Amino acid sequence: MEKPKNQRASRKEWLLAATDVLNRDGVDKIKVVSIARELNLTSGSFYWHFRDVQDLLQGVLDHWENALTANIIDDAQAFTGEPKQRILNLMCQVIREDAARTDAAIKVWSRRSPTVEAAFSRVIASRFSFAKWMFEEAGFSESEAAIRGRMMVAVLMGEALAGIAKQEGWEDIIRDEWSILTN
Repeated sequence: MEKPKNQRASRKEWLLAATDVLNRDGVDKIKVVSIARELNLTSGSFYWHFRDVQDLLQGVLDHWENALTANIIDDAQAFTGEPKQRILNLMCQVIREDAARTDAAIKVWSRRSPTVEAAFSRVIASRFSFAKWMFEEAGFSESEAAIRGRMMVAVLMGEALAGIAKQEGWEDIIRDEWSILTN
């Protein structure tokens, strides 16, 4: 992502760089100057996209909620094939796109911020609710769908934390987990 000095980065590049810092070092280490240095930019580039660090932090939170949760749900809802295949597709997409990679860092951050805690609770509830719906669509009772859905969300968050996407053959592991969850 290195650019010639004084060139501007996009808003998304700033958000992704800040998310990397959040994942690696925690929210307290998200600083304009250090991120600009990582992007090989001057800090002035930051102000084309954000008012201040709080605005950047809100952007990181919004990106996590929308790009890393809502978009995954939207893709799964748009799938018109077999319900069990929808579940497998979602599980693979979450791992392939590393969509749960920021969950642990957001949870840590949420302990210090009521706004972040509310967002974390809202996202997890959304994931559980959607997962339950998918399992109901696959033919499970309401109570069993709720349990299987929660298990799927927990498995995906755990696999992301364990770095499964970097393992050779992760697709087979996910397929085996899917098989257990859907049979």
